[in-house]
Amino acid sequence: MTQAKVSLDHPVFKIVKDAFPGKTFRGTEFRGQSTLIVDAKDQHEVLAFLKSDERTKFTFLSDIAGVDYLNYPTKTIGRFAVVYNLIAMERDDRFFVKVFLDPSLPTDGIANDPALHLDSVTDLWPGAEWMEREVFDMFGIRFRNHPDLRRILTWEEYPAHPLRKDYPVRGRGERETYRVVDRTSA
Repeated sequence: MTQAKVSLDHPVFKIVKDAFPGKTFRGTEFRGQSTLIVDAKDQHEVLAFLKSDERTKFTFLSDIAGVDYLNYPTKTIGRFAVVYNLIAMERDDRFFVKVFLDPSLPTDGIANDPALHLDSVTDLWPGAEWMEREVFDMFGIRFRNHPDLRRILTWEEYPAHPLRKDYPVRGRGERETYRVVDRTSA
């Protein structure tokens, strides 16, 4: 990754850059929201720093989201991204950390692609357990060292990850095989 050329105002950008002099980061600001873009191999270390360092203290993980950039109008670093929404309650400060991943296998099924693996942050924020499970279920991104990584919104044998943009809008026949349940048969 290369260093961002724009001037970024959020003080956390400089703190992270100074704390990790051998690593390169990207940063963006849009409508007052700051995002630090981190390499997948550095993700856990940087998030642990942002939580524990006295200058940052992002002790609350508000959300983890998956994003599929397939057919995005501008070039991105990778097809998928995992976005961590961090909050420092003492300062009422919100900060985002984004990690891009690029698949190495076709994404039209449920293949366990080693390129779509990240370290779990459940050791930092126990509440990340369900959020990581949702990202896994919907996008197929797996989290190493997760205590219970299994599907949360679809059944275990579900044949794909439905929020991937190459998943057909009408599904692959799942609706046709549902058993209709009404009040008399429930």
